[in-house]
Amino acid sequence: MAHVNLLPWRAERRKQREREFYMQLVAAFVVALGVLLLWIFWMDQRIDNQNERNAYLQTEIKQLDVRIAKIKDLEKVREHLLARKQIIEQLQADRSQMVHLFDELVKTIPSSARLSGLKQSGQSMSLDGVAQSNASVAEYMRNVESSPWMGHTDLRKTENTHDATRMPYSFGLDVTLSRPKTDEAEAGKVPVQPAEASSSATPAATAPAIAGTAAKAMTAAQAKPVDATTTAPVAPGAKPVTAPAATGGTKP
Repeated sequence: MAHVNLLPWRAERRKQREREFYMQLVAAFVVALGVLLLWIFWMDQRIDNQNERNAYLQTEIKQLDVRIAKIKDLEKVREHLLARKQIIEQLQADRSQMVHLFDELVKTIPSSARLSGLKQSGQSMSLDGVAQSNASVAEYMRNVESSPWMGHTDLRKTENTHDATRMPYSFGLDVTLSRPKTDEAEAGKVPVQPAEASSSATPAATAPAIAGTAAKAMTAAQAKPVDATTTAPVAPGAKPVTAPAATGGTKP
């Protein structure tokens, strides 16, 4: 005999499907919530990691800033030392310039002129003096411009003071200093050749109170202007030079 189900089975199946749907919906929500929590946790880990890296970079940047400040201080010290080195090198290069300048001043000034003052500022020199006439001033300017240690000369002033002296004209010159292209002859000749040339004449030219090696050194130092300036007047102050006996009695 066939069984006939007269219960509302369609309603029961509908309710069961509804329960399954809600269960699946809850499961999907739980899974989505879990995935969202995992994503949030992962992002938090990445943010914390990046913050740690940023903190490390900030620390390194601060250390580099300190090092950069030290490097800047060292660069300032280096520039200061280089400036001092350049000054020292310039002084060493020009240490003999003043000696040559005084020698050239003695050589170039004519007998009809006399210097009353000079002032050097860097590579320029101001000369003040008196002369017998403007022709003497012009001759002096030509002599100065022909000197290897002095170059272009500008006449700053020249005027007749109407004095009763022998040199009534006062003048002022601005001289540009220069250096000869080849001065190794003067650098090598001064300490060697005059000493050898005057070695035979030292006993007769030195002062009686000086003897031995000191007498030779002094005589060699005194004999330097004689060998270097045979055709020019000897610089003032070189009294014990042996030039009078060697050059026929030239008066210093």
